[in-house]
Amino acid sequence: MGMVRKLVALMTAGAVLIMTAGSAAAAQGQAVPWQLNFQDAFSPVAHDQHMFHHMLLWIISGISLFVLALLVFVILRFNKRTNPVPSKTSHNTLIEIIWTVVPIMILIVIMIPSLKLLFYVDKIEKPDMTIKAIGYQWYWGYDYVDADDLSFEAVLVEQGDLKPGQPRLLTTDNALVLPIDTNIRVLVTSEDVIHSWAMPSLGVKMDAVPGRLNETWLRIEKEGMYYGQCSELCGMRHGFMPIMIKAVSKEEYKKWLVKAKKEFASNSSKTPLKFAQVVSPSVE
Repeated sequence: MGMVRKLVALMTAGAVLIMTAGSAAAAQGQAVPWQLNFQDAFSPVAHDQHMFHHMLLWIISGISLFVLALLVFVILRFNKRTNPVPSKTSHNTLIEIIWTVVPIMILIVIMIPSLKLLFYVDKIEKPDMTIKAIGYQWYWGYDYVDADDLSFEAVLVEQGDLKPGQPRLLTTDNALVLPIDTNIRVLVTSEDVIHSWAMPSLGVKMDAVPGRLNETWLRIEKEGMYYGQCSELCGMRHGFMPIMIKAVSKEEYKKWLVKAKKEFASNSSKTPLKFAQVVSPSVE
């Protein structure tokens, strides 16, 4: 009994750790060392994704415990010592109906919220603005479609150039500035190979495919910095093309937009960065 209590205590402590491990990164929208749970959600899609995950966790945990209980029962009840004369039963209609119908019902319970979530992610609710994310080897370019085609590139900040508080391998020289409480349509494409624009805390992951324009949407609920990365193996610097979003109020966004149009006014004639500009041996 002592071993059982220790095992239960260990499992309880592990469950508490899993449920609380993500809270430390909430303010920064990024992962922390030894984090086991999701990053905190800051968009409606991310909230629904987390709810669906938690529902599935309860279902699969119940199935696993039920199967474990059956295995323990069979081992204890039908071993050679306790059951020297085995049953000759080879068919049971009721059991066969149960093990066919119950999994079907479980799949239906999973299917309904799953399809709802898929349609919710795919349907853009009256977008208030549109941005275009373009993947290059190995950085991201952004076009503000509704802002006179304002565009700029966001390149990884080398480790030696980081300022205090800037996370390594996640900081870019230019942040994608977006307003909160705004339905934002995101068009995603690529100029060379397949990339993937992923922001875990906002529930977004969309492939950037050359010659194809994919779209998704997001609605940021809170001001702050949010970080993501390319989630598709796109070459030797796949791990060095981060995404950095600065979420601001609508009023602050309008002010930034005025300054950004002046700052990036020459970007319309700017050619993509050359290979030598984005490959640096200093990042390890």
